[in-house]
Amino acid sequence: MSVYATLCFLAAAAMLIAFVNSKLGKWQTTIAITAGSLLFSLLIVVAGKNGFTQLQDTAITQLAKLDFEHFLLNGLLGFLLFAGGLGIKLESLKDQKWEITALALGATLFSTFFIGFTLYFICQLIGIPFDLIYCLLFGSLISPTDPIAVLAIVKKLDAPQRISTQIEGESLFNDGFGLVIFVTLFSIAFSGQPISIESVSMMFLHEAIGGIVYGFALGLLFHYLISATNDHAMELLLTIGVPTAGYVFGQMIGVSGPLAMVVAGIMIGNWTRKNGFSKESKAQLDHFWELVDEFLNGILFLLIGLSMLEFSFHGEDWIIMLITIPLVLLARYLSVRLCYVGFNQFRSYNPYSVIILTWGGLRGGLALAMAMAIPAGVWVLPEKQIDVREIILVITYGVVLFSILVQGSSIVPLINKAKEWQNTHQR
Repeated sequence: MSVYATLCFLAAAAMLIAFVNSKLGKWQTTIAITAGSLLFSLLIVVAGKNGFTQLQDTAITQLAKLDFEHFLLNGLLGFLLFAGGLGIKLESLKDQKWEITALALGATLFSTFFIGFTLYFICQLIGIPFDLIYCLLFGSLISPTDPIAVLAIVKKLDAPQRISTQIEGESLFNDGFGLVIFVTLFSIAFSGQPISIESVSMMFLHEAIGGIVYGFALGLLFHYLISATNDHAMELLLTIGVPTAGYVFGQMIGVSGPLAMVVAGIMIGNWTRKNGFSKESKAQLDHFWELVDEFLNGILFLLIGLSMLEFSFHGEDWIIMLITIPLVLLARYLSVRLCYVGFNQFRSYNPYSVIILTWGGLRGGLALAMAMAIPAGVWVLPEKQIDVREIILVITYGVVLFSILVQGSSIVPLINKAKEWQNTHQR
């Protein structure tokens, strides 16, 4: 079966789960799709262990053809981040610019090293020789909150404005900084090449700052192109050029495509929406990109659930997974709490802000894609055929599933309490 045929069947499966959920379950759509695909994966595994090995082998082969890492990082990501940027209100972003900067930079850095050093210490205590550099590498890929998961689940719950802007803004902008940390630690762990402060600084300037500058230029170009036509269908078609050719060209010149998509999306969603689109396009822009967003999110979250079929599991993996889930939550809480110690010196906030930012700091497909980039064959326990890639993949998958299924489905009461407090104190 071709890759295109596989994608068609996956899209149909995602839509079927979403439809059934709308009639029966009433869960948030992406949570329902992830849970449904995970259940399907477990059924395939059980069938494989009971003699139906051909079914399991076929499913694994088709998933391998898709290449989840490249499919997300080089395909879906541009569309999903651009759609997320379109919905960000510039005035709200300006009001929270220092909070978002501190969360995206400071909280990510603190969480990376807290998770890395704590996990290393615990692994030594339980007798698993997991080196510090690999623990830090896991910390770097799991610390940034995932904009796709956050926007798909949290954004639609209508949280108080400041909380919503902080959690959305942080998730959209922390990718560039998190990626630099990950690439730096990845180079130390696997390339054997020396890393200097100068090289890390140049990498950050090229990737992150370059991505922001490129995104601004891209947004400006498409603003003028959209403003130059009164054909509302052409205006909407032009927006597709940003996450397609615009994203690919950004990768070709070595800047951060994700940051470029966010910046271009914010520009077109605010500046062009106000001054460039025709009346018809203004009315249809959000509906058009909401449909694109829902469709691609359905495929992505289905793949997250099905990814389990490609992993190997050992007892040691389960032990570390059970350790890392509360560890990641603790690191998230401490990093947000430390930021709020500074924030509270300058303005007052909703008392539920820290707990919502902690519980709503979701992880998703991006962390999984980075984990899949780790090479196989670097052994931790060679006698059991357990390598670094297996451990990091399994514990990342555990954190991602817990994040989407447990945190995503249980955050509603917290947001409702925050809204009640907000309404009470605004009277």
